[in-house]
Amino acid sequence: MNKDHKVLYSGMQATGNLTLGNYLGALKNWVGLADEYECYYGVMDLHSLTVRQNAPEFRAHARELMMLYIAAGIDPEKNVLYLQSSVPCHAELAWILNCFTYMGELQRMTQFKDKAAKHADNVNAGLFTYPVLMAADILLYQSDVVPVGKDQLQHLEITRDIAQRFNSIYGDVFTVPEPYIGKIGARIMSLQDPSKKMSKSDENPNASIYLMDDPDTIRRKCKRAVTDSEATIAYRDEQPGLKNLFDSYCACMDKTPDDVVKEFAGCGYGQVKEAVSEAVIGVLKPLQDRVKELAVDKAYIDNVMKTNAERAYYAANKTLRKVKKKVGLTDIR
Repeated sequence: MNKDHKVLYSGMQATGNLTLGNYLGALKNWVGLADEYECYYGVMDLHSLTVRQNAPEFRAHARELMMLYIAAGIDPEKNVLYLQSSVPCHAELAWILNCFTYMGELQRMTQFKDKAAKHADNVNAGLFTYPVLMAADILLYQSDVVPVGKDQLQHLEITRDIAQRFNSIYGDVFTVPEPYIGKIGARIMSLQDPSKKMSKSDENPNASIYLMDDPDTIRRKCKRAVTDSEATIAYRDEQPGLKNLFDSYCACMDKTPDDVVKEFAGCGYGQVKEAVSEAVIGVLKPLQDRVKELAVDKAYIDNVMKTNAERAYYAANKTLRKVKKKVGLTDIR
């Protein structure tokens, strides 16, 4: 990896199935960033523990996410792709940073409020301190930039606050990260409620297209997608369901909304949905085929996970050792 490049850090949780929105909005745009940045992409399995997991399924999801990273075109030799839990520095730094984070800061986090309401029977301490672990993830690698959407911006802000607070006491230990402003990925909304983002945690199975959905499933979900009663081909906010279908089609076919409106002039919504489903199938098939190839080559994935964990640990431990020395901890390793 090019040490002259700035460091970019991101990751996805190792639960649920990634959606078309995850791919078009983020994963697709990570490909190629290694030419400009030193990139670390985590499979964030420690974060997933705030919700109870079925252990075998959880491990399988983490492994599949690693395969999806690679299948999407993210080279594990040019980038560092690793399991968060395989680098113990994350948990160790999170504890130290907990001691430099204030209760009031964590209580203001909107995601904690939302998740606490959703999982009222399991409002655990990990859910409360989740932003501190996220800060540790980012700061361990001296990250310069972090790709964030609006829903994650508050987490980056508290990461910056923690880093600046620590640096004001102990000197320039952490790089204070900035939000990554690059190519904006497509914002794909729920097929059943276009007022909210497509989500892998949506309870309605028809709301999201998952990356490993088979063609018939994709066609069925697109066919059931919410539109409107206007029967007018237009790209506008007043027709959010149709606009969402057009956004998906544009991202898959690399076209502009104006191109698409002209293409479907005079068509019915059924024709639009059919075209969108075929475009999505065409985009996902190569990725799905690659995942199936990787699933068979277990030795290759095991090696990627092992070697990349070592690379991640080397970088993370350099920061952790510096932090431990600053706060007065004894490190005899």
